[in-house]
Amino acid sequence: MCGISGFYLKKSNDDLFKNLSSSLKNLHHRGPDDEGIVYDDSKKVAFGHTRLSIIDLSSAGHQPMVSNNSETFLSYNGEIYNHKDLKEKFLNDDSIEWKGSSDSEVLINLLNYFSENSFSITSLLNQLNGIFAFAYWNKKKAELIIARDSFGVKPIYYFNSHNGFYFASEIKGLLPLIINKDKEELIKNKDQKKLLDLNSINRYLTYLWCPGEGTPFSFIKKVNPGEYIKINKDHEVTFHKWYDIIALSSSINNLSLEENIKQTRYLLRQAVHRQMLSDVPVGAFLSGGLDSSSIVNFAREIDQNVQCFTIDGSKYKDNEGILGDIDYAKKVSKYLNVPLEIVEIDHTKLAKGFENMISQLDEPLADPAPLNVFWISEIASQLGIKVLLSGAGGDDLFTGYRRHLALNLEKYWDWLPKKIKLKLEKGTATLPSSNPFFRRLNKLFSAASLSKEERLINYFRWTKRKDLEKLYCNNFRKLINFQEIDAPIREFVLRMPEDMNSLTKMLCLEQRFFLSDHNLIYTDKMSMALGIETRVPFLDNDLVSFSRSIPLKWKQKGRVGKWILKKAMEPYLPHNVIYRPKSGFGAPMRYLLKNDLRDWLFEILSKERLSSRGIFDHNAVHDLIFKSESGQIDASYTILSLLSIELWCSSYLSLKT
Repeated sequence: MCGISGFYLKKSNDDLFKNLSSSLKNLHHRGPDDEGIVYDDSKKVAFGHTRLSIIDLSSAGHQPMVSNNSETFLSYNGEIYNHKDLKEKFLNDDSIEWKGSSDSEVLINLLNYFSENSFSITSLLNQLNGIFAFAYWNKKKAELIIARDSFGVKPIYYFNSHNGFYFASEIKGLLPLIINKDKEELIKNKDQKKLLDLNSINRYLTYLWCPGEGTPFSFIKKVNPGEYIKINKDHEVTFHKWYDIIALSSSINNLSLEENIKQTRYLLRQAVHRQMLSDVPVGAFLSGGLDSSSIVNFAREIDQNVQCFTIDGSKYKDNEGILGDIDYAKKVSKYLNVPLEIVEIDHTKLAKGFENMISQLDEPLADPAPLNVFWISEIASQLGIKVLLSGAGGDDLFTGYRRHLALNLEKYWDWLPKKIKLKLEKGTATLPSSNPFFRRLNKLFSAASLSKEERLINYFRWTKRKDLEKLYCNNFRKLINFQEIDAPIREFVLRMPEDMNSLTKMLCLEQRFFLSDHNLIYTDKMSMALGIETRVPFLDNDLVSFSRSIPLKWKQKGRVGKWILKKAMEPYLPHNVIYRPKSGFGAPMRYLLKNDLRDWLFEILSKERLSSRGIFDHNAVHDLIFKSESGQIDASYTILSLLSIELWCSSYLSLKT
């Protein structure tokens, strides 16, 4: 894994090469082992790279990589697990003088081969089994290509201005590249609201994360997962979708139940074994849940002593049902006979950790789970581990979230007349939010009277529009287009075939948005903050493809989610681990915001800070906090989102680079 950055200018600018060094300094954590810069003769194109050496630790893997004829450059962040197979398939003649054994060298030669033979880059990208974000410069064509993997495991951001096109793995690496003229124009906007993407800010509050390409900055976007961007010699920028989740989610296999179970098991084992490929030590997250335990089970077939890591949140076991994992993690560790390193949660450092977390994430994600990734990565780094296997993706492929069960339960009440649904909606809204069951009941019926499509979207919302509007200052509220809050998700939903099953639609939404724009972003950013590469075996191409063909009745079977995966793992894991209740990978924020973190909360969301910022109405925010504390409403995660946005503004709105 690595950090990448660079630019393609309309006119050369020598100052930008100094800025590229600053960019790499901001990305050093992503690649502490090596770094480099290359540029073309015109000085309009330059790539920077910080390297985390995983495969081929020699200088032969140095990046940015330049082709043997110096006609192409590559700056690449990721791992291509099938690079040896692709090398054999396409590059098996003697015309290439190989310098080493890295997947980077295979990738640049594959890109050269496909370009020289006028093959579609889409056809190449669809054959890459791995995680990646890369920039590829072709001098002969004067063409830049930026690409991101199918699920967006590896991030990449860009800024397209009238002066040129800029890119980097993280926003903090992109900001130094903005050339002086662009920077002056941005800083002239003393009104901070002009620097902000107002719709994105609204989405962070609505969902706790931001679906789609938006970021808090109005001028910076994310490359979407499964997308590549081409900038040609005339600086025309075109966007191309090379991976479409919807198009790939329609076919169902005709295999028997036993064959489906057997194939699920086989493909997960194959995925884990593939992703154990490394020239450095590999470890694994182990929560004691089904997904991480399954991965560790197959990983130990390659390394009997695979080092595992977990979080001990037992102090909070009785609060909110969060992090009751430690006993299960210990049980699995003992059962599989693998070493387990336990990271104890210290709530006294949560506030400081949260502030650092928002700065590292580049985005105001309102979720404490990234801190657990950071703390585990910190210990792993100290033990010399450079790669961690994660269970991310299991719930998104096979079902597993509460909303999947809730969606399945709709058939028991969806036949009711709309008037009755409306009464259910209003009645459950008045239930006391202090009770977890009542909170879930409220969520279940919160959009009962709406269409099926709108209900699908609502499952991902956290804060209602009518509650959001109250929180903004009058002037800020007038600038927001509230109709656009759900636009990225709604556009995606409208592309789905009408006859597609609702659960299949939801899984498509999970994979495109919740997984890509939330879980994978924070997992990458927080592990890479410590120079740790996180791999996701559940997102292996072959396993993903097969999982989509499994009949839904064997994914969500009654009240049991991930049923087929559980059946597949019965020969390998204890029954009470496989069928244990699902537990969150976070921290009990409802409890902490009312107790341990209360003083910190009021310090960050003080009247002075909010009034100075000019985004939120401090009276409305404080009223929300007091109502949540008294149990009138449950607004803990909306409050956490407000905290995240204010902390992000404090870190980033100065445009310091």
